[in-house]
Amino acid sequence: MINKEDLIKKLKLKNFKLTKQRLEIIDEILNFNGHFEIEDLVFKSREKNLKASRSTIYRTLAILKDLGYIEEVIKLSNKTFYEVANKEHHDHLICLSCGKIIEFHDEKIESIQNEVCKKYIFEPVYHRLEIFGICEDCQKKEKV
Repeated sequence: MINKEDLIKKLKLKNFKLTKQRLEIIDEILNFNGHFEIEDLVFKSREKNLKASRSTIYRTLAILKDLGYIEEVIKLSNKTFYEVANKEHHDHLICLSCGKIIEFHDEKIESIQNEVCKKYIFEPVYHRLEIFGICEDCQKKEKV
């Protein structure tokens, strides 16, 4: 779990402004369970009558991404999905029908990736695996 106080200290150390709006946006981001996109933040901030502008939301998201507190995890159509960077490494299954995102971790996949990197004398920094398809629920609906 990300410690908000440590995050604030790091923002101060990097000389970022800690406006009321930015702190409210950070609270909203840290309260997300699962994946979100920028428009989710915009909607939540409007719903709660926060005074943060769209550009403040974009800038705050970019800062948190650069500092490693959130991660860009999925690009689908014209949307980018993020998640708070407090989980163990995992990959994603994305349903093209309903948009459901299923997280998974598989040691076999991790092992194969490590073998490929070793074979090509390649030093990995990070990776993400996204498998696009149709989830079980949507498959059942299509058969009806």
